[in-house]
Amino acid sequence: MPVVIVGGGPVGVTAATLLGQYGVECLVLDRWDGVYPQPRAVHLDDEVYRVLVRLGIAEQFAAVSRPTRGLQLVDRNHRAFAVFDRSGDHGRHGHPRANMFDQPELEQLMRTNLEAQTTVRLRGNVEVTDVAQDGQDRVRVDFTDRLTGEPESVLATFVLGCDGANSVVRTAIGSTMEDLKFEQRWLVIDVASAVELDQWEGVHQLCDPGRAATYMRIGDTRYRWEFRLLDGETATDFQSIEALLPLVGPWVEGIPCDQLELVRVAEYTFRAQLADRWRDRNVFLLGDAAHLTPPFIGQGLCAGLRDSMNLSWKMAGVLSGDLPESVLDTYEAERKPHARALIQLAKLVGASMTRGGRAGDLLRRAIAPRMHRVPGLRRRLVDSETPPLGRSALVDRRGPRKALTGRLCPNAVIADDLRYDDVTRGGFVLVSGIPISPGQRALLTGRGTEVLEVGPGSPLHRWLADGKSAAALIRPDFTVLRAGRDVAALCEAAPRFTAA
Repeated sequence: MPVVIVGGGPVGVTAATLLGQYGVECLVLDRWDGVYPQPRAVHLDDEVYRVLVRLGIAEQFAAVSRPTRGLQLVDRNHRAFAVFDRSGDHGRHGHPRANMFDQPELEQLMRTNLEAQTTVRLRGNVEVTDVAQDGQDRVRVDFTDRLTGEPESVLATFVLGCDGANSVVRTAIGSTMEDLKFEQRWLVIDVASAVELDQWEGVHQLCDPGRAATYMRIGDTRYRWEFRLLDGETATDFQSIEALLPLVGPWVEGIPCDQLELVRVAEYTFRAQLADRWRDRNVFLLGDAAHLTPPFIGQGLCAGLRDSMNLSWKMAGVLSGDLPESVLDTYEAERKPHARALIQLAKLVGASMTRGGRAGDLLRRAIAPRMHRVPGLRRRLVDSETPPLGRSALVDRRGPRKALTGRLCPNAVIADDLRYDDVTRGGFVLVSGIPISPGQRALLTGRGTEVLEVGPGSPLHRWLADGKSAAALIRPDFTVLRAGRDVAALCEAAPRFTAA
């Protein structure tokens, strides 16, 4: 078996779908028979929306998701003192920049869509017990059928550990979690109601060190609250709407309790952690197995889907023989610093909400209302653009033309209602603002690289010009490998990649 994926949640199913689209044979092993029924993640941004487009479920996701207006910070009296409004703007990628959803609905869409991949098999009701490498480029995965109790095993070339925070795969490769010094207990509440709550249609962050909280609408009739738990409190103290009213009361004032259905109440410990190693030879960690992010900027699930998008095409290229195995070294080199940067940003936002004492008051009174002026922070809270990937063998930052390298090529309009993602096929693309020669086109075609020439005045032509480049070589995950004025050099830099 070329690839075994441990974990059939969104990260594992995304990796399996992407590999399946490249024709890679995969087996997904999951302990559940179906979709885990409880809502967990509720947000993804416009960059990750593009991953859903690549999976083929963008229209279905649009039908079950709800764009959110942005973020407002409110004080303990529920007065807004900082607003980051995204109203009416889809941003550079053509999708809403903040999207709320119910995770079980998203997972069901993903699993149904996975059925179209004939090279992928999903097997549920199994418990993976061990992952071992034999030194011969083979990995043995041991698992137990949870229905029969029978032990089984399978040999794979590569194993992806997408099995969450308590990852068996991470333990098997001897990777440990680095503590980034953030741990808080929170109460997570999901409520359904046909009654309009008449609240501002964005995320509310209650910045109260006595009881920090978050409120957001995640669907037409679904609402989510998160409250920091006090010492001595547990979820068992809040098992009814009546018991929750002292917490949710400001948002549901005047609504009878029988009009509010308690879908779930659970206790979570929010942590900031990063695995010290994301790879041991042919075994890789993705998603919560590799990183845990406090939820304050909604990047937990996003980070996991970015992992899948980053690794899948590289692995497909290695398995097809197009790419050298050394390109797999770029996975951790690119993703780990990116994940660390967003975790640190989430910690900063969390501190502004929850820290007590004089330091906390300073953050809330002085810094929080001016967050839009902090370099990089407004981009994260409003513009949604994440940091560029650092230099690697597949992010060529040599030379003076670095502005575009490592960033995502915008999903810009190409013609009529068509955008970049609509006209590209999942391989490398040379986007050029000047005509290329027949010889250069033949070279690129022979290597499996598409050519997209863009004319003056078009969005991508302006993007190139702003980056002081004549052309850019775009990777299958939308990332700029290299950009510059020397189109011939860019053509030569295109690797062979025919998996698409």
